[in-house]
Amino acid sequence: MKGLLPFCRGLYTLSNPQARRKAGVVCSQCGFCGTVSNRKPQPRFGLLFDIDGVLVRGRMPIPAAKKAFQKLVNSQGQFVVPVVFVTNAGNCLRQKKADQMSHVLGVPITMDQIIMSHSPLRMFKKYHDKCVLVSGQGPVLDIAKNLGFENVVSIDMLRESFPLLDMVDHNRRPKLPSATVGHLPNVEAVILFGEPIRWETHLQLIVDVLLTHGNLSGAHHSPTRAHLPLLACNMDLLWMAEAQSPRFGHGTFLVCLENIYKKIMGRDLKYEALMGKPSELTYHFAEYLIRGQAIERQWKHPVTSLYAIGDNLMTDIYGANLYNRYLEERVKGRSHKAVAKMAATTTTTATASPQEGELDHPWAGELALPSATSCKSLLVCTGVYNPSTEAASSSSANQHIRENVFHGHRDFRFDPELVEPDHVVLDVNEAVDLIFHKENFVP
Repeated sequence: MKGLLPFCRGLYTLSNPQARRKAGVVCSQCGFCGTVSNRKPQPRFGLLFDIDGVLVRGRMPIPAAKKAFQKLVNSQGQFVVPVVFVTNAGNCLRQKKADQMSHVLGVPITMDQIIMSHSPLRMFKKYHDKCVLVSGQGPVLDIAKNLGFENVVSIDMLRESFPLLDMVDHNRRPKLPSATVGHLPNVEAVILFGEPIRWETHLQLIVDVLLTHGNLSGAHHSPTRAHLPLLACNMDLLWMAEAQSPRFGHGTFLVCLENIYKKIMGRDLKYEALMGKPSELTYHFAEYLIRGQAIERQWKHPVTSLYAIGDNLMTDIYGANLYNRYLEERVKGRSHKAVAKMAATTTTTATASPQEGELDHPWAGELALPSATSCKSLLVCTGVYNPSTEAASSSSANQHIRENVFHGHRDFRFDPELVEPDHVVLDVNEAVDLIFHKENFVP
């Protein structure tokens, strides 16, 4: 019989393959013979999970998440497929997020399975020895140092050294006239981890740093001088917590910063890099970690298919489809520059992808070429995406408005194909079932 492996002996004790499988007399490799094989199936696919809106809503776990992950681990607590969590959150260390997810899902999650929006910054080594200003919330200094940055300054440190700069809140203004009280090195680059708590303070001081070229003791420079390198993580305009409607994300903060800078200087703010979904850089890093898991488990076959599960059309779906486009073009043998022109949607390094012989970006040398050839997107209905709202907005009366509302970042062009998911499912449990079915995978 064609297709049988060499160790299959053709012992067809039952006529129906499903009946043989239930009876325990089916070969796990060929599905026909009566020989029971001890070999475990080796997946050729990996899973990329968004967190907020897919696995949790704020601090509340989504019930389908635990059901899904019970299918993804064996009796020893090992994952049966490579799994990476890709979140645009950036307010904690990877280990803390891994501990949180272990508690929520009831399965052991390691730090190496977590990609925060700031995780790719560890590849930007040319900035690690420079004095960088970091903005966000949480332990920003610890996060930066954990990523490899050696000389870090926070917004609070700037406020203490230059008390006259933060003047919006009358209650926080100096009670008596004061001057510079500290001596900080000149800032050489600015890194935005995520939305801060006091937006007016962060907006004011970040603009001051950009316009003084890092020397807050001086006045703003003329518009002709380029500003310092700016690296931003997390472009989410909105995200889903416990409330009925989405909340402002870091992307909203970036909109404010970009427009303030342009209003003052008369030209666009420029980014050295944009990280987090939908940046291709984040998906390159995710594929790199997926590949590493397969190698660590000594799985024979390379991972060729990725499945990205998310709740946000403008980040999760857009990013997965953008990376899939890159992978498809790479398989076709198109050059890196042709791929970048066709698929990339921003002029920053955030959307450039390494090709052999063209590792000309500050992070490219850190990643080997991908083994994956596709990245399929699955949209769940438990977060930002609301099927009832989407149906209403698709009416002819709202179609024109819908086409002109793009929640993606300023530097990403709208492409209708990139916000079309490969599959729409109810929740993450249904997504896992669908992927297993498509891959003919039985753990």
